[in-house]
Amino acid sequence: MPISARPRGLATVAVSLTALLMAAGPGLTQTRPSSVVDMSAWPTASSPDAMTDAATLAFVEDLLNRMTLEEKVGQVIQADIGSITPADLAAYPLGSILAGGNSAPGADERAPAEAWVELARAFRAAAAERPGARVPLMFGIDAVHGHNNVVGATLFPHNIGLGAARNPDLIERIGVATALEVAATGADWTFGPTVAVPRDDRWGRTYEGYAEDPEIVTAYAGRMTLGLQGRLGQGHLEPGRIAGSAKHYLADGGTRNGKDQGDAIITERELIDIHAAGYPPAIDAGVLTIMASFSSWNGAKHTANRDLLTDVLRGPLGFDGFVVGDWNAHGQIEGCTNESCAAAFNAGIDMFMAPDSWRPLFDNTLAQVKSGDISMTRLNEAVRRILIVKVKTGVFEADRPAEGRTEMLGSTEHRALAREAVRQSLVLLKNNGSVLPIRPGARVLVAGSADDIGQAAGGWTINWQGTGNTRADFPNGESIWEGLKAAVEASGGTAELNTAGTFEARPDVAIIVFGEEPYAEFQGDLADLDFRPREPLALLRRLKAEGIPTVAVFLSGRPLYVNPEINASDAFVAAWLPGSEGGGIADVLVAATDGAPRHDFRGRLSFSWPRSPDQAPQNRGAPDYDPQFSYDFGLTYAAAVETPTLVEAEEGSDASSMRFLADGRFVTPWSLVVRDSGGEARIADGARGVSPRGAVTVTPVDGQGQESARLITFTGPGQAIVTGPAIDLSGADYAEVALTFRYRLDVGLASSLSIGLGNGIVPLVGGAGWQEVSIPLSCFRSGERGLSGVDRAWILSAAAPATVAVEDIRLDAATATTCPAAAD
Repeated sequence: MPISARPRGLATVAVSLTALLMAAGPGLTQTRPSSVVDMSAWPTASSPDAMTDAATLAFVEDLLNRMTLEEKVGQVIQADIGSITPADLAAYPLGSILAGGNSAPGADERAPAEAWVELARAFRAAAAERPGARVPLMFGIDAVHGHNNVVGATLFPHNIGLGAARNPDLIERIGVATALEVAATGADWTFGPTVAVPRDDRWGRTYEGYAEDPEIVTAYAGRMTLGLQGRLGQGHLEPGRIAGSAKHYLADGGTRNGKDQGDAIITERELIDIHAAGYPPAIDAGVLTIMASFSSWNGAKHTANRDLLTDVLRGPLGFDGFVVGDWNAHGQIEGCTNESCAAAFNAGIDMFMAPDSWRPLFDNTLAQVKSGDISMTRLNEAVRRILIVKVKTGVFEADRPAEGRTEMLGSTEHRALAREAVRQSLVLLKNNGSVLPIRPGARVLVAGSADDIGQAAGGWTINWQGTGNTRADFPNGESIWEGLKAAVEASGGTAELNTAGTFEARPDVAIIVFGEEPYAEFQGDLADLDFRPREPLALLRRLKAEGIPTVAVFLSGRPLYVNPEINASDAFVAAWLPGSEGGGIADVLVAATDGAPRHDFRGRLSFSWPRSPDQAPQNRGAPDYDPQFSYDFGLTYAAAVETPTLVEAEEGSDASSMRFLADGRFVTPWSLVVRDSGGEARIADGARGVSPRGAVTVTPVDGQGQESARLITFTGPGQAIVTGPAIDLSGADYAEVALTFRYRLDVGLASSLSIGLGNGIVPLVGGAGWQEVSIPLSCFRSGERGLSGVDRAWILSAAAPATVAVEDIRLDAATATTCPAAAD
């Protein structure tokens, strides 16, 4: 069936698309290392003296002395624009707002740049009108590969591609351009640079890291900081510069099994030498903020780890800026909730990121200061740091010369820079027979997703997961196809786009563009590194059988096992996630009119490439290091090399099921989210948790096996949602495939419950005891996108109190042909 896939990891196991995506990794056999730090082991760094110059400190102390307790508490809380309005600032003098990955002016992800400017100005005006000290807001945003939330912005290659470029000067120039585009829309702070060192490519944020080795991260962290902020001096940042935030402190790339928000079970020496490597250069360059990680080190959550947040960061690392938490990360601390967490603040979090929990968090934090649970000394310390950063960022200045210059988004200069970055990031893994560069006058067939800028840009593009974007969402961009067409025609050839790879006139060469669909954190986590879609390999093999030279352009946020695809290609290019300027690929692949390369390949792998789907993580210097292509590998035109046939893992048989909840756990990359009127909360282990307002709770319960099911209790309206990377079910045979699960209704009425998949909703039909439900996918086919981009594969919604047990959620062969009907 179309939803099945090609499992290639374990030769004797017959599994399907996500049946292989199991939570992987052996159990621990060693004693867990300590999470207590040795201060003498840490490197030294220091924020520049200009961060705390005399004039800044005098201004801050005067302001601090005039602020009320409520104003001080407000400074340490940040709200998301999706949950706060300018009018709210009259009662809640918050210090910051952010636009999360799914937030935008008026909840319109495709709002024009001018709407962003108006939003920023409206919030600033409201902050200026409130009585008292009137401290301006800071407006933060995740500009992680350009100003990626805003339609029309320049989208640079994600960090994994920039790491392959090995060019610190390029990184700084990208920082300058990104800062200017962000400042043009009214924001003053980006949550970057990411200085993670991903050590397990199954991690869904691998592409946000520059390299598996700290050498590149060390070389880039300071330069990106300087690009974003400029050099700190007396007064504030130069016009068009914004505050940066080194993240995620600490070892978010070192978690066991590559699990997002997981636990880095490593020694302190590894923590320092590998995962802390990017922080000293960023601090020395003057980074104004640092974001603490969701994750843990040897069982201790970073968000409440005083040793790291205060003793190390304020001691040997010499950081004078402020520390911001991640998205409701404080709610994961033992004894805390999203709405109350003195422990995180006392440990060293200076500003809570409380996107949808800010109102009760303000009230509870205020009460904790009054009760002494949080001391005035600690509160003043945090507020002082925030005010210093605000002075340096320039938010107290009325003149904002870069704001409103929306013509800078997608400017010719910035697009040229992004195109240069694409050229430098490409890594050539194979070029047998010197198929590349494509000769002048060639007839070229271009197939696959070459015209899909959304796929080329990946996650963190317009929305958090980067899904659902179309060519129209990139008005200033150039797709890979458009760049290839222009280059081929300029060299006297012809180019034809056919996504399926069919043709009438036989081409001289075919270029097939394919790869991962967009994803972001935790929804992109994998259990192995097999590239599963079948269609690209079938197309490559068909063209090869017809004797047509083939060039594979692989789009991915990490190295993946693609030996069969490499074997079926004459040339294979790792293009990573190049962003909005696909013409950079044509600059390297297509020859000039004289037949010489217009640009040679210069990218080299910054992540080792696996030789099998289930190979243990490969990192340079490891004792068992045995990758397919090693760190630093990259072919060039100048030094032609023939790549031998690679060993292929034996393929398993196909099956038609896709499992979401199996054997008492959620199958990676699928996870459970609960939602109520306070927003969403991810159940970190998929077993126990509660929604932000407490209306939905989840606990394990026995089903067919011990704790094989989940008991979901609704005390009011809410949802339990199985979420993961967007999958395309539009090609499935809707009459034969169904959403299937077992459930038992313990409390409440079935009429108050419904089941959703994607944008479709059907009633849940009641009954006594455990029941298995099979709902044909055709019942959920609704909305503009239908089933083409499903990232919410099972949604249980309750309109009234109810208790439901559920287990074994999957897609499977349908046992029914009709859709459930609501009870009369």
